Amino acid sequence: MQRILKIASGPVCGVLVYIWLSHQGAKHELSITALTAAWMALWWVTEAIDIGAASLLPLVLFPLGGVMDMSEASYPYFDQTIFLFVGGFMMAYAMEKFGLHIRMAYFIILHTGSKPSRVLLGIMISTFLLSMWISNTATTMMLISAVSALLYHEHLFHKQGYKKIAVAFLLGLAYAASIGGMGTLIGTPPNMAFAGFYSNMYPDKEPINFMQWSVIAFPFSLFLLALTYILLRFYYIPKRFDHRFDLTFIRDAYQQLGRLNVNEKRVLIVFFCTIILWFTRGNLTVGRFVFYGWCNLFPNALFIKDSTVAILAALSLFMIPSSEKGKNILEWNDVVKLPLRIILLFGSGFTLAEGFERSGLAVYMAQQLTVMEGTHLLLILLCVALIVTFISEFASNIASIQLMLPVLAALSVSLHVEPIVLMIPATLAASFGYMLPVATAANTIVYSTGKIPVRSMIRTGLILNIIAIGLLTVYMYILSLL
Repeated sequence: MQRILKIASGPVCGVLVYIWLSHQGAKHELSITALTAAWMALWWVTEAIDIGAASLLPLVLFPLGGVMDMSEASYPYFDQTIFLFVGGFMMAYAMEKFGLHIRMAYFIILHTGSKPSRVLLGIMISTFLLSMWISNTATTMMLISAVSALLYHEHLFHKQGYKKIAVAFLLGLAYAASIGGMGTLIGTPPNMAFAGFYSNMYPDKEPINFMQWSVIAFPFSLFLLALTYILLRFYYIPKRFDHRFDLTFIRDAYQQLGRLNVNEKRVLIVFFCTIILWFTRGNLTVGRFVFYGWCNLFPNALFIKDSTVAILAALSLFMIPSSEKGKNILEWNDVVKLPLRIILLFGSGFTLAEGFERSGLAVYMAQQLTVMEGTHLLLILLCVALIVTFISEFASNIASIQLMLPVLAALSVSLHVEPIVLMIPATLAASFGYMLPVATAANTIVYSTGKIPVRSMIRTGLILNIIAIGLLTVYMYILSLL
């Protein structure tokens, strides 16, 4: 019965929105677009059906409602941003296939020290760095076994201190995965969703490239990682429990990996070349100086995107031979697990943005939001961060940002500010789900170990949410003044 109510809530809410807007004198196409947005939003938030399946709604409702034909509605489902996601995932799969991620994590943990506070730092740094390039969920899944093995040796800790240290290690793993994903454009789906939405909604503006995103987001994610470590270190690992313990398990596991083999070296070469190409592709303006990217070497520089580099890297991995005779670094069987639901989510958001623009719903929303004119930008940024963080605690982060971006586009018109000033903090805040076990997949994974009381996660997550929201508000406000 509950599932039926959830399913029914979407169309019922959509129809009510349509009737209300029609009575306000809105045209049919505008009302249909709002109906679609409301219907899909409720299905995303309540998970009445799989969020990937719910993302197919615009392909039915837009053609039936006369907003756009099927060819136009389906085109954004193959937007170039989606291929940035696909290429990034394929590169991550190559790293996973040959265990490079584990080698990195073990190396960092072994070289940060043997005290619990130092091990916590090692766990968080390795998770942070990996989640910049590999999905947060995959990073957490990959490292949870190593962290659990450390915690298995309960006799190494004081009886009282063990439980607190276990909570610190596991929360540090989950939180660092979410924070690291903010640092790069491919780190987490909301970042790419924003980049795609922005380039589609504002074709006359310069699109956000890999370098531009990292210049803004990486320093913020680094600041937040440091504050998160300080919080966990002093809250869960007081000095009386911060004594040395044996890292034999990690050391033995690292030694068993041996030296870098041929396959690992080849993946690393592709990985570092890809990063260099991403960072140097576009032009970078610093004051009066402009550093021109390598894309200017080609006849039409605007044709080349970060997604071009991602697909080039993926193709090279399929062409480079592995040490196993007759096989390449990547085979098709290695990538069949590509997350189709995220791809569909991207597509639905891009199609919805196009519908907002064509139907006039974006302009209509901007007119309704004129009441906020004159509100101080600092307060607006705080409200945006609060709202997105709250939604992300209950809905997936990609669904949260897909719902908010059209609203923020309209709000930026009303406030006469650049859309990017509101959209970037919202995108970063979509990764702030730290309180609840269901807020992120990383939270769910560490909670499933049974070593984290839900009260501890909620209390620590609430403090971290407050810290993150405050830091983001001030950080973005300062950037807006520059």
